[in-house]
Amino acid sequence: MPSSPAPTETRNALIAGLVCYVCWGVFPLLFMAMARAGFSAPEILAQRGLWAVAFAAVLVLVTGRVEQVRRVLTTPATLGWLALSTVMILINWGAYVWATTHQHTLEASLGYYINPLLNMVAGLVVFRERIDRWGWIAIGAAAVGVVLQAVALGRAPWLSLVIAFSFASYGIIRKRVDADAQTGLFVECLLMIPVGIGLLLWLNQTAGVVGFSSPAHWGWAISSGLATVLPLVLFAWSARRLPLSTIGFLQFLAPTLQFCIGVASGEPLTLLRILSFGFIWTGAAVFAGAALWRKRAERQAIRLQIPE
Repeated sequence: MPSSPAPTETRNALIAGLVCYVCWGVFPLLFMAMARAGFSAPEILAQRGLWAVAFAAVLVLVTGRVEQVRRVLTTPATLGWLALSTVMILINWGAYVWATTHQHTLEASLGYYINPLLNMVAGLVVFRERIDRWGWIAIGAAAVGVVLQAVALGRAPWLSLVIAFSFASYGIIRKRVDADAQTGLFVECLLMIPVGIGLLLWLNQTAGVVGFSSPAHWGWAISSGLATVLPLVLFAWSARRLPLSTIGFLQFLAPTLQFCIGVASGEPLTLLRILSFGFIWTGAAVFAGAALWRKRAERQAIRLQIPE
């Protein structure tokens, strides 16, 4: 049997995972600050994609994946899948940046609460995976929460659904792509360059571009790229060393922090919206609890198979 990670390595992986999800959870603070500094949502999206290329390139060089990048860029099928995943992540980033800079952070957090449960449905439909009773309970609770959110808002929670579906689609596509996280991100950022440059040229002719107007604005623009790549590095390192059940719990940390930021920034939180999130949180708790139970059951089965 393969040996389990040493206690020190496991502790470090847990710290890395926590830092990763905290970074993702406090993203709204960065985008809100950039908006106050004069950045529009389209410019934040453009600057984020363009500066992420530089940091992703450093990551590729440091991890020795230059050859894999070359292989991906010369394989039309793989490049095509990554082009499609790039479209999905651009939609996701665009919706998320717009939401967090226009007082809709609560809707953004709802989208990321829904996402793990939506992944289960995707696993059933696309990969023919089996969903147990607890999985259906979690999905049902989330569905009730979405309906209540629509009633509370007086409309469908489009931002939440776009964020959830685009990220779930991104995950499905990347599952089919023969490229690791670092290589895939770098190629996706390369494919974003025309979009980023096009957005900046359009903004320069209309609303204006502020990212290059002062050292402080340069700093904000560069930080958006670093904030995109750094959590991925931490996630890629920690995910290989932590049990899936632990990752399952950690993934709900980001939308919880986003929810807190939305409430702290004064977004309306009516009783019906609280009830809606209550159902979402119930679904998330059932999802995480079932994952933990399955992991413990697997460990118990392995122990029973080991001869004394």
